[in-house]
Amino acid sequence: MAKRAAKVTKTNELDGKEFFSAISLIEKEKGIPKSYMLDKITQALVSAYKRDHEGVGDNVYVETSEEKGEVRMLVKKDVVETVDNPATELSLEEARRTLPTAQLGDVIRIEIKPRNFGRIAAQTARQVIIQGMREAEHSMVYDEFISKEHEMMMGTVSRIDPRNGTVTLRIGSGSESIDAYLSASEQVRGEVIRDGDRLKVYVVEVRRSNRGPQILISRTHPGLVKRLFELEVPEIYDGTVEIRSIAREAGSRSKIAVWSSDDNVDPIGACVGPKGARVNAVVEELQNEKIDIIKYSDDAAEYIAAALSPAEVIAVTTLADGKSCQVVVPDTQLSLAIGKEGQNARLAAKLTGFKIDIKPESATSDLATEDPALLPDAERLDAGFDLDEPDAAYDQSEPVDPEE
Repeated sequence: MAKRAAKVTKTNELDGKEFFSAISLIEKEKGIPKSYMLDKITQALVSAYKRDHEGVGDNVYVETSEEKGEVRMLVKKDVVETVDNPATELSLEEARRTLPTAQLGDVIRIEIKPRNFGRIAAQTARQVIIQGMREAEHSMVYDEFISKEHEMMMGTVSRIDPRNGTVTLRIGSGSESIDAYLSASEQVRGEVIRDGDRLKVYVVEVRRSNRGPQILISRTHPGLVKRLFELEVPEIYDGTVEIRSIAREAGSRSKIAVWSSDDNVDPIGACVGPKGARVNAVVEELQNEKIDIIKYSDDAAEYIAAALSPAEVIAVTTLADGKSCQVVVPDTQLSLAIGKEGQNARLAAKLTGFKIDIKPESATSDLATEDPALLPDAERLDAGFDLDEPDAAYDQSEPVDPEE
């Protein structure tokens, strides 16, 4: 006669060895520290017990021992003559059933078995544990990406919303990867993006939220131009050449001001590269966006004149407020200085921080017949005026450093 297999009795007891094995597995797969998970789980067990036992306070705690493979929940109760709160007090008679030598005033530790938890308590514990794991994962992803703020990252297009044009990019790899959303307003005008495309984006900000870290990315931010030049120009990356200012109208045109403390280094030539290879690589990434590279100068007049390139400038006069200037250009260069729809002048103003008033040479000549003080220095000399003894209306303010 065949022997009956021994019946396996199901139990709600918590197997300590399995518990610690599971924690170790979570640490290995998710990268969540074991100490963090133990803390969250003990909080969950205490919370679950308190939910089912009214009147329990801080007298419940959990002890864990990985060496022994034990997880024990204990409740401390005071031994009293008359019990008013069963959750925190124990009669002398009941105490001596557990500890024969117990006396009034003693504190007895009683172990609570997990099987004594109610269904709601167990569910609460499970929810807290899951929430703890989710928070840990979010925290790890946030810590990973907060260091990438104001940097350039590569992302793969995973979805394009046909309703509003928002592009979802998967940034990062493995457990540290995350979805970032490139809104239509942060996309380069006219740029065609398809599923599976790999895009370079600028990380504007990393925020915490209830649903996990949110990464704000952009393809129109001036910072993207700076990071692309750092990638292509070794002299910028190592600090030999500095980008002092950037003005950008994404998809159309950008102006960047570069400078080097090394007299032997041409900052413009370093950015352009051999046969324009370096700047062309940036232009290609930006969908053929035009880029003007100018040399930064501490002399405001010189800096403003360079910023208006490719137009020629006859003279620049900075005004007393230190934020405005008047620029004189040849009549034939007026439209070039202003640019299509005012773009060249607008970008020059953003780049230098000055409000720029552009006037043709003929207009200043006409004004000079009424008030010679309105002429720029060069024209005042040509007209025979002595700059050492200016009239009362002449503005003698020095050029202003645009970074002040």
